[in-house]
Order: sequence, then structure tokens, then C-alpha cells
Amino acid sequence: MKYTPRSLVAWSHTHQGKKVVRYTLTSGITTVISFSAVAALYGFRIIPGVIWATLAGNVIGTVPAYNLNRRWTWNKRGRSSLRTEIAPFLAMSTLGIAFSQIGAWWAKHEVNVHHWSHLTNTVIVASANLVCFGIFWVLKLMVFNRIFHVNRLEEIDRHLTLEERAAS
Repeated sequence: MKYTPRSLVAWSHTHQGKKVVRYTLTSGITTVISFSAVAALYGFRIIPGVIWATLAGNVIGTVPAYNLNRRWTWNKRGRSSLRTEIAPFLAMSTLGIAFSQIGAWWAKHEVNVHHWSHLTNTVIVASANLVCFGIFWVLKLMVFNRIFHVNRLEEIDRHLTLEERAAS
């Protein structure tokens, strides 16, 4: 299939496309939250340790990530299911935070080996967290899509014309 701007716009109007766009926007919002938290906690020396600042910043981003993904991305309302929603989300978030700790260990090593300014160290710590988030992002999309997926809406999308897709 040839991807053109028009075909991508048409795809973004499908149920799956809307979901991916919303997931991406939600990820952007929560990345800004956790990135800002890590940078502020470490940068202002609220939590002077790289590992603890990274951990705290990512935990801070988890709450809005769950709520935005559940309500906006996957349009789930009502009471959350501990077994089918909360536990898998927390498991994936914990894995993501653990993965970010690998970046934090690397950043801690760099901060301790080099004698850069605290501002430079803060950029390294926050950037390591951002890179780890980016690597883990695609895996989370696949798992969260399975957790919150209610119907196989892609099947419906295949039968819609381009005009019907643009109208939805």
C-alpha cells in the first residue's frame, strides 16, 4: 500500500486511527508531565538522587496516563476493572518505569564520572528517561490496545468508503 498524506488523513479518521492518534497525544501529555517532574525533582534538588528522581517522576506520570488512556483513548467509562484493566496497566507501567531505571543507572554513571554542571546533569537525567520512554512506547501501545479494546472496529473501517471515514 502506498502511503500518501491523503491516505494517512483518511486512516486517522478510522476507529483504529483515532485510537492511535489519541494514544500518541496522551503519551505526549504524560511524557511532558513525567519529563517535567524528573527535571524539576532532580534539577531543583528536591530529590537529589538520579534513581529516586527518575522513579518519582515516572510514578507521577502514571496516574494521568491511566485516566487519559482509559477515558479518552479507549472510551471506557464506568468503574475500572482491577483484573482486566488496572493490574495489567500497572504491570506495564511498572515495566516501563523499571526500563527507565536502566537509563537512570546510565545517567547516574555519567553524572558521577564527569564533572559537568548540574544543569547539564539534569538534561542528561531527563533525556535518558525520555529515550527509555520512547523505546518502551510501542510495546505499551500493543498491550494497552489489547487491555482496553472492546470491539474489533477495524472490521467496520474496512467497509467504509473514504467519504464515510472523513465524515466520522
